[in-house]
Amino acid sequence: MPFSEEDKALVKNLHLFKGYGSRRLLSEFQGKNWTKGGLDVLLRKLSETGSTSRRPGSGRPKCARTEENVTAVEELVISQEDKPQTHRSTRQISRETGVAQSSVVRIIHRDLRLKCFKKRRAQELTEANHHARLVRSNLLLKKYSPSDVSFIWFTDEKVFTVAIPKNPQNDRVYAPAASRKKDVAAERLLRMRSTFSKSVMVSVGVSKLGHTSLIFVDPGVKVDGAYYRDVLLTQQLLPAIREISGEYFIFQQDSALAHRARETIRLLERATPAFISPDLWPPNSPDLNPVDYKNWRAMQQRWYETRVDDVEELKRRLVAILADMEQSVIDDAIDQCRKRLHACIRARGGHFEHVL
Repeated sequence: MPFSEEDKALVKNLHLFKGYGSRRLLSEFQGKNWTKGGLDVLLRKLSETGSTSRRPGSGRPKCARTEENVTAVEELVISQEDKPQTHRSTRQISRETGVAQSSVVRIIHRDLRLKCFKKRRAQELTEANHHARLVRSNLLLKKYSPSDVSFIWFTDEKVFTVAIPKNPQNDRVYAPAASRKKDVAAERLLRMRSTFSKSVMVSVGVSKLGHTSLIFVDPGVKVDGAYYRDVLLTQQLLPAIREISGEYFIFQQDSALAHRARETIRLLERATPAFISPDLWPPNSPDLNPVDYKNWRAMQQRWYETRVDDVEELKRRLVAILADMEQSVIDDAIDQCRKRLHACIRARGGHFEHVL
């Protein structure tokens, strides 16, 4: 194993001034994870050269990591300040510079000392969205206290598809070296899929008091204002919420067209004790709705684990996944609400999940 500079200094002092050998060092410093072979090499180097440091010029020569290549890689791997998203992948850099991809990786980590962060998907926000998210996050914090959050029912709809999205990048088929592509069976080379994957739209409500059952939208039905009011709200969501919460709760929905229709607002004014109006909930804000940033993500991750063959099996799987979800998972997500509103304000209404 490689020794740190502190380890080398410790070994050198104990060997020179106390005569410790490799066995004594292993016995005294069992928590260091040193090996006898590694210590023997280090002590041999100390005996031959009087130092534990690597001799200048020893080791693998820097043939590809020249100053010219380091500069070329640096220009390609980092986005320019006036041109975001212009960076290249290590494979693209290798093609453009002629430097092996493994050497490009070593230049990035050892010479440039850069750290890699994984990109995340996020909702596109306009300047108007930034302003509205900032203003409405402040209003929500002022209007609803931490104790009020426990009575908020967060709702959302999502489409789940039978076909699991796949990344075909590493979906390869191996055949004998002498084989030609036309000699390989089509069933091995082609990844079959239906023209349009079957899907189901699901609605749910969650709170710290519990959650509703999954509500499945009838196949082929367009969720317009009338369907949302007459079926999802009147027949499904609101009765389920009242059964769990009793007569007091705060209803939340996002800013979808069906949700902010005048008739929908009038219905909610009559049928709920309180609700977060469309002019109060921040637009384009799945990062502020616990159903979106936690429940759907957790369910989708579980759903991806095994293949689903049809819509009915998909429904059964989703119902089972929600039934297995602990209430503590929902509670933890809801407890993040105010923290996320503060984060949105600090970001001036912009994206904030990447810094949480």
